[in-house]
Amino acid sequence: MRYTIVAVGKLKERFWVQACAEYVKRLGAYGKVDVREVPDIDPARAGGVEASRSKEGQEILSAIPERSHVILLAIDGKQRGSEEFSAHLDELVLRGKSDLSFVIGGSDGVSPEVRARANETFSFGPITLPHNLARVVLLEQLYRACKISRGEPYHK
Repeated sequence: MRYTIVAVGKLKERFWVQACAEYVKRLGAYGKVDVREVPDIDPARAGGVEASRSKEGQEILSAIPERSHVILLAIDGKQRGSEEFSAHLDELVLRGKSDLSFVIGGSDGVSPEVRARANETFSFGPITLPHNLARVVLLEQLYRACKISRGEPYHK
């Protein structure tokens, strides 16, 4: 498996960096993990929200591997529990999708082009999460899904 996480913005605080690094390390036993950070574009400097979203979108699209199955994290996406998420990832693998990219957009969302590139959307629920926390939760859920899939202890 190859997991690519494309996230707008750079992790600045050490605790976010450490949390993500821990789950990336753990996931290494189940596949290759590549985290790609794209610049967070300030709307005031870009000429407005639409312009910044468009520029971020171009960066996101260029960071996604060409043949990857793209899952966009979006508040209006499909909600799945941990077991269901694990089963869904297993199903994707059975259909030959061994290269998965997860996209975490910026604070103003993503461009229509990024939405169009996504094969599906996924949501952690109707709550709003800071993007840094969403990245940690995504990595943890990927790790949990791998453990569930292999029947290994972790998930309770």
